[in-house]
Amino acid sequence: MTLTQLRYLVAIADAELNITLAATRVHATQPGLSKQLKQLEDELGFLLFVRKGRSLESVTPAGAEVIARARLVLAEANNIRTYAANQRRESHGQLVLTTTHTQARFVLPPAVARIKQAYPQVSVHLQQAAESDALDLLSQGDADIAIVSTAGGEPSTGIAVPLYRWRRLVLVPKGHALDRAGKLPDMAALAAHTLISYESSTRPSSSLRRAFATHGLEPDLALTALDADLIKTYVRAGLGVGLLAEMAVSAGDGDLRAWPAPSAIPECTAWAVLPRDRVLRDYALELVHVLAPQIDKRDLRRVLDGNQAADWPVPPSWEELTQTITN
Repeated sequence: MTLTQLRYLVAIADAELNITLAATRVHATQPGLSKQLKQLEDELGFLLFVRKGRSLESVTPAGAEVIARARLVLAEANNIRTYAANQRRESHGQLVLTTTHTQARFVLPPAVARIKQAYPQVSVHLQQAAESDALDLLSQGDADIAIVSTAGGEPSTGIAVPLYRWRRLVLVPKGHALDRAGKLPDMAALAAHTLISYESSTRPSSSLRRAFATHGLEPDLALTALDADLIKTYVRAGLGVGLLAEMAVSAGDGDLRAWPAPSAIPECTAWAVLPRDRVLRDYALELVHVLAPQIDKRDLRRVLDGNQAADWPVPPSWEELTQTITN
């Protein structure tokens, strides 16, 4: 039995039993992959798949058990390789980040620039996704770090490291009915207007909806988007009042007026979610440290290795973090 055979076995399972697709994903030939599968079944003494002609129809019960254990073996083999690369102080590799548009567009650029400066041979790949999809990608092993936000408790997937706290802003074009000097719009004033916010705000469990419900109000969320730039475009078009992350509004938005959202709309926390039971390259932890300078890298490594309980310091505000990662 070899790691190559186990890798081919898992590839077949992940390709929904399509041997041609599995062979392409592992850069093998179809006959070569089929031969390795046959050799593995001969050594084990039982079939891993139910066959129909030359095609695989389903996974046998024994095959499902072997595939599950093969995933664990391959994951640990990869951990050993990653550990060895860290010990050799290798400075090349790849870092896959999955996150929302707001984080990718307005938060990560200076942090990624710092990593690229320190590790020029590391390729960084950004996968934009909704919060829940980002965590799914992490769980599936398709990302090294997921960067997401919550208005409540920490994400339950993986090891969640608090990065910074941020507020939502109310955004309107200058001259809008809410643009009145010295008077900040309250919840009732917002409920009287069409609102434009993130797609997640449509969920019944969203913190935004709960904030309005606390005041006996129902928000008119007529437009939603995953993209903060698109929210600002709709606001400029006069289609409604924007509610979006403070990171997305800058000096370049001088034609718009922004205020902190009413205190009833809770503050959010951005998290770096790291996979459990996976050894990460040093540059991945360096990125987390750049985004969370309040956390000691040694403590971060000890928590990931299971040698220390997570007891993170209170994360800074967005304004405080900005001064750190852009200097």
